Amino acid sequence: MNSYGKIFKITTFGESHGTAVGVVIDGCPAGLAIDLDFIQAELDRRRPGQSKITTQRQEGDKVEVLAGIFEGKSQGMPITLVVFNEDQRSKDYSHIADKFRPSHADYTYQAKYGTRDYRGGGRSSARETLARVAAGAVAKQFLDTIGIKVTAYVSQVGDLALDTDYTKYDFSQIEANILRCPDATMAEKMIERIDETRKNRDTIGGVVTCVVQGTPVGLGEPVFDKLHAELGKAMLGINAVKGFEYGSGFEGVKMYGSQHNDLFYSEDGKIRTKTNHSGGIQGGISNGEDIYFRVAFKPVATIMQDQESVNEEGEAVTVSGKGRHDPCVVPRAVPIVEAMAALVMADFFLRNK
Repeated sequence: MNSYGKIFKITTFGESHGTAVGVVIDGCPAGLAIDLDFIQAELDRRRPGQSKITTQRQEGDKVEVLAGIFEGKSQGMPITLVVFNEDQRSKDYSHIADKFRPSHADYTYQAKYGTRDYRGGGRSSARETLARVAAGAVAKQFLDTIGIKVTAYVSQVGDLALDTDYTKYDFSQIEANILRCPDATMAEKMIERIDETRKNRDTIGGVVTCVVQGTPVGLGEPVFDKLHAELGKAMLGINAVKGFEYGSGFEGVKMYGSQHNDLFYSEDGKIRTKTNHSGGIQGGISNGEDIYFRVAFKPVATIMQDQESVNEEGEAVTVSGKGRHDPCVVPRAVPIVEAMAALVMADFFLRNK
């Protein structure tokens, strides 16, 4: 339950209010140049307290290497990366020590294990995702060596949405605003909506779009290990994710087969498709076109309002929102989506070898 991947495999550890959160990466090829500054930059994109529309928990999220890297290169051994927690406020959660917060993992965790860390959700907290981002940063550096690039951006907040055609946007503009949306005009509207939601002591959901470019033909398997199925699993394993669609997705049901089929043609000796409704994957195997998908995130479950619930004895109680939480998770989810996609692509490339 704490490990992911078959060849490029990660195991994460740590809790939201514990000493540290970290990851062990096994299966990274030896001799890969590891840029620690790049790993830190990726963590900085995910870290809390980075803008007015994210949680104000102040964590530097400074990565430390415990093992597996020598003179700037991977050694073919397990790589261990760790980030020590600095700004826990466990007292913010003492009021829900025996209460179940609506739409959180509190009840199911308690029912399954008979115990739980109520401080920020413990292991079920989204803080665990920093370990995935750190590992994903290593996977991205490996993918760079084979020409695969993973890019994600915010494409929707509430009912404010960009066109689903990702080719209309300049990816160089994604980091130009605090939302990580490539359309500056829409970004301002989305930021205003999130800030308004925060002032109303509420939360709002959104969508992150991800594009994988440079994928070679042949990654993925035709039956149970379909590439799109693994990407879906990776995305649905991220906290707060409620939906995943790739290629034409649900909109594809509105089309006829004659419209939806991606016709083949040959260009410079390479087989291409005239359209890409398939999302770069056919029969579970990559076809060389861009892979693109959308990930839906629900409104953050912790809201700064009183809500009805029950305690561990089943008695009716009121749960009051406290602590520091995101009014909308999608700005910080962008690097998490990229990281999980990179881990899948690195693993499937190595499987194919």
